[in-house]
Amino acid sequence: MKFSEIHGNGAVVKALAGMVDSGRIPHAILFHENDGGGAVPVLLAFLQYLYCHDRHDGDSCGACPACNKVSKLIHPDIHFVYPVAGGSKVSSSDKPVSENYAGYWRELVAGNPYFYENEFYAALGIEGKSCVIALPEAKNILNSLSLTAVEGGFRSVVVYLPERMNQAAANSLLKMVEEPPEKTLFLMVTHEPEKVLGTIYSRCLFMRTAPLSKEDAYRVHSRERAEDNAMLDILSDLFSALASRDLVSALEAGEAMAALESREKQKAFCKFAGRCLREIFLLQQGLSGIGDMTEDEEAFLQETARKCKKNFPRQALGLFDRAVLLIERNVNQKILFCDLVDRLYMIY
Repeated sequence: MKFSEIHGNGAVVKALAGMVDSGRIPHAILFHENDGGGAVPVLLAFLQYLYCHDRHDGDSCGACPACNKVSKLIHPDIHFVYPVAGGSKVSSSDKPVSENYAGYWRELVAGNPYFYENEFYAALGIEGKSCVIALPEAKNILNSLSLTAVEGGFRSVVVYLPERMNQAAANSLLKMVEEPPEKTLFLMVTHEPEKVLGTIYSRCLFMRTAPLSKEDAYRVHSRERAEDNAMLDILSDLFSALASRDLVSALEAGEAMAALESREKQKAFCKFAGRCLREIFLLQQGLSGIGDMTEDEEAFLQETARKCKKNFPRQALGLFDRAVLLIERNVNQKILFCDLVDRLYMIY
């Protein structure tokens, strides 16, 4: 992945290239992206530029051995870490650590580095599991970093979703993140920076990658856009039923949410609803055009913004956030979404 292949984020790309060119690279960087928003390709382009043997015109050459290794995610001095659990794609006797899923990780990123979080879990066969970055993972990182760089340059640890790191793992890594050996980098990609343990967050340079434009989102998420349309249909049915005070129809929409094929899809729906509620809030404040909406989404959200109470988006957002937590705790889906619909009905 070259900087020139990145969709948007020109300011971030310029800053990262400047770090490498000046030799002043922070030892830990935390990239915040919207789910599927592009921090992974930005990070990979940064690593390719860092390791490239023939940089020119502010970009990697894309052809040298180092570039090829980075692009294939097989560079010996780059270690990838992500939340895992025991799954169907690895032996039950194997420890649930990232290296056992490396082939599936490479296949996912090679297919589309702008992947969504629920696609990540599905690709590794751990959808619906309680996935964490645990202490054995931290020990593997420390063991890897105790060795000299194979190619004599930087050693890099890429952590996808550090918000899934438990306290034991964070405590084990804290000293290394705070004062790493020379030429050692920690690069992290988060969707929810507020959930990253404070001891880790405070030791990172924070960089926000911008959401994809509407055109870029269509280009890199064509299949996922179809899923968004399906979720929009459910949400539209729900809000229409709430507006007409039709509790039966609203509960039918709740059953459609509960019938989504996995907990990750249910969580994705709740997050999608949260994005829509934020857009509704903006529209109620007269800030149309700020959000990134399709024509169908804008028509639906404009109508909802006109019909609902001014405090509905804020209160409803809290209910959908609560639903995500309950899904993670394995609460019965039918009861959960029935309760969610009842609560939304009362505040609409």
